[in-house]
Amino acid sequence: MGRTARRWLLAFGLLGSLTAHAGSPVWAIRGEHNTVYLAGSVHLLKSDDSDLPPAFDRAYRGSKSLVMELAMDKVDPSEIASWMFEHGLLKDGATLRSTIGEERYRRVSQAADRLGVPVEVIDQLEPWALGLQLLELRYMQLGFDPQQGVELQLQHRAQSDGKPISGLETVDEQLGVLQGMSYPDQARFLDMIVSEMQDVEGETRSVVNAWRSGDSDKLAALLSDEYKSFPALYRLLVTDRNRRWVPQIEKLLHGDQDCFVVVGALHLVGNGGLLELMRRDGYRPEALN
Repeated sequence: MGRTARRWLLAFGLLGSLTAHAGSPVWAIRGEHNTVYLAGSVHLLKSDDSDLPPAFDRAYRGSKSLVMELAMDKVDPSEIASWMFEHGLLKDGATLRSTIGEERYRRVSQAADRLGVPVEVIDQLEPWALGLQLLELRYMQLGFDPQQGVELQLQHRAQSDGKPISGLETVDEQLGVLQGMSYPDQARFLDMIVSEMQDVEGETRSVVNAWRSGDSDKLAALLSDEYKSFPALYRLLVTDRNRRWVPQIEKLLHGDQDCFVVVGALHLVGNGGLLELMRRDGYRPEALN
């Protein structure tokens, strides 16, 4: 599966792809009385590479409100911790070893040890929850910081400017996506992450560079081809969520104020992407340069 795992996690919470020859990670969709700017985001950036493409500033300044996957200013970290404690731990005496098998467990425990995660911790976690934790720790180890990512930069700016922030989904809806996978799919997801963690930095740098420059062909080459290898995950992380978001975006287009919608950029394109779904409904997204 090559580099699929980190790409999937980039799709889920980090970043995604554009469409042919866009040259920009931001799109403008015109309503009858307003404009909705739709942008693809990178949730983790390094402090020395955190400037956003100019189209983000243009869209932000032209908008009265900010809409993200989650309303980050209203998310209490203790709420996420509580949710993970309730849903991310194995139950009824199950252990990670018994859930994923001895050989897979050996590989996972070695990867966790390299990141400083004790065996006692990993043995309690659902495979999907452990996968997220290991990849997050690896990104932190490499210097990627959510505080430098697109959403938190925009959140801080909106809070300073007094612009309202809202979300397309709740913490339960977002985190529950991976929890809903079968154990075989969770184990497969964990396998991909463990097998590819050591090569995360170079691949992520390539994706971020392509995102920043609007190099859609490069992004397509890096991201799109391998999604077919795990259709169940694509449906959970992307397609189903897009279908839930479209009515909310179209409701914004029936208003009279411009707004800025920011989601993981994989959600924008491809089969079942937001741009395609909006076009089906008669809208004409235009790349914002």
